[in-house]
Amino acid sequence: MFSIFNKRSFNTRLLLAFILTSIIPIILVNGFSYINSSNILTENNNERTLSNLQQTRTSLDTQLESYEDILYQVYTNDQVMTWVNKINSQEDATIEKRQLREALSGFIFTKQYLKAIMLITESGDVVYYDQLTGSSTKNSWIENIGMSTKSLYNNIYSQNANNIISTKFAFNFANNPVYLFYEGHRLINYPDVEKRNGITLLCIDETMLRNICFPAAKDQTDKLANFDFIVDKDGYIVTYVDPSQISKNVFSANMTEQQKIQALTNFVKGSYLQNEINISINTLYDEKYNWYIVNATDQGKALEKLGDQQRLTILAVLLSSLTLTCIIIFLTKRLTRSINKVVSVMGQAGEGELFARVDMDKNMPAEIEMIASDFNKMLEKLEKSIQNEKEANAKERNAEIKALEAQINPHFLYNTLDTINWMAIDNNQFDISNAINSLAYILRYGIDNSNAIVTVREELEWLKKYIFLQQTRLKNTFKCSIKVTKNIEGFKIHKLLFQPFIENAILHGFEGVERTYRLNVRIHSKNNYLVIEIHDNGKGIKPELIEEINNGIFAYSVDKNHIGLQNAITRIQIYYGERAKVNIQSVLGKGTTVEIHIPFDEKAGE
Repeated sequence: MFSIFNKRSFNTRLLLAFILTSIIPIILVNGFSYINSSNILTENNNERTLSNLQQTRTSLDTQLESYEDILYQVYTNDQVMTWVNKINSQEDATIEKRQLREALSGFIFTKQYLKAIMLITESGDVVYYDQLTGSSTKNSWIENIGMSTKSLYNNIYSQNANNIISTKFAFNFANNPVYLFYEGHRLINYPDVEKRNGITLLCIDETMLRNICFPAAKDQTDKLANFDFIVDKDGYIVTYVDPSQISKNVFSANMTEQQKIQALTNFVKGSYLQNEINISINTLYDEKYNWYIVNATDQGKALEKLGDQQRLTILAVLLSSLTLTCIIIFLTKRLTRSINKVVSVMGQAGEGELFARVDMDKNMPAEIEMIASDFNKMLEKLEKSIQNEKEANAKERNAEIKALEAQINPHFLYNTLDTINWMAIDNNQFDISNAINSLAYILRYGIDNSNAIVTVREELEWLKKYIFLQQTRLKNTFKCSIKVTKNIEGFKIHKLLFQPFIENAILHGFEGVERTYRLNVRIHSKNNYLVIEIHDNGKGIKPELIEEINNGIFAYSVDKNHIGLQNAITRIQIYYGERAKVNIQSVLGKGTTVEIHIPFDEKAGE
């Protein structure tokens, strides 16, 4: 082997040594680098995909919750219940159906993708408003739900909760297929909640789901490289990039998770518009709707680009070796010095010194200068990103406060309550008038400048009216005691600071308790803190939940009681920072005590 160096010029020897010691190792390094980069690319893609899936789930939940609000308005509407009862008793049924249909038309235009609303009464009558066909006597989509009207009725009525029916082909409209999914709930007659009255069903265009899972991209190729779709727990397609695949069964519910992933992979490959694809499947389960949100990513394109990059690198190295013969010694010295300079700055950046920069000089090789320039730009972007994150966190704090407060038209609400109040007075219903006046005061207090700072005295005045309304609503089933130290009535706090804790005690704490309900509120000062104590003798809270709340752990939960406490504590922390304290103690079967400590020297957000 060494004979090839004999009787050769120094340049030849140097070139041969360079080829043997540099070119071949570089090729090997690039091969290992390709494998390592492929793994890193896959891992980063999976992390990014999971984040995107979580965002998609949030968007889906937000959109569907707005439709649940419409559903709630229908199945709890007193006038709707009156018409349904008359239809069930066959009392002016034709007139009542017409009035009910007109009322449904008023609900349907509040949402873009709400295409029809249907009611099925206990007597078997079907009343609906169909936006697409405008028909009031027959529609074409009801037969495609996959079950009879009676089965549909019994299925929804058997659950006292929102019921999602997966997407089905409905009919062709203007030569285009229309796919609908359904959300239903039984009608609730509050005077007699056990009475069977009927069900209501929202018919929602599947396009809404597709627009969330499959947003617009630059071209069809970009879309198909990365897209989301939804499959229900039984393996039926709820929404997909190709609508013709909707309602197709992909897997069975008794499969393992690994088998489901494989089935989804095979399905996407079978329905894909291109050949030779490397599909990666990631899923996120939405427990609220029992859906799998699935992401399909074609990693083949990214790996193909990475391979092209590796081949270009090897080619560049081979070409460069032809020109390095005469300048290798000179360049080695300059290259080493420049690389050391870049590596030194990289080391500083790795230690957290993001202000460090590579000092550019005229003797630096162009390749190293490009790397140094890009590295400097990367550090600048990283600094800006950290600053933007800080600003985003500040904006998020303000957004969280606004998100906790409802929006409503005050003038309309006040005028309406005033009208109802005079109607009550005209009919000598003074108890109702008092209740309406109290409610108007509560709403005006809460809506007008809802983030304002008030005195403890004003908050107590509002609290007394709130307690009065709750006692009226619950027919005086609980007793309330409010004790306040006189010298702290002028202390300023944020509006409605402890109302969620009192509401939680009344609505949840006394549920299922057979003894006399008692609610005690005490406000006093202690060690430069305003202390608010709220105690009830209700059913108490589970120890593990108390421990999570006191430690600031709020895991995802559909329990509105848990969410209400989380929002209340978060609001206090946003207003007063870490110095404010909320401590909850509870004993199951005996009651709960909430202590809120607010520092005196805080300016309450002023």
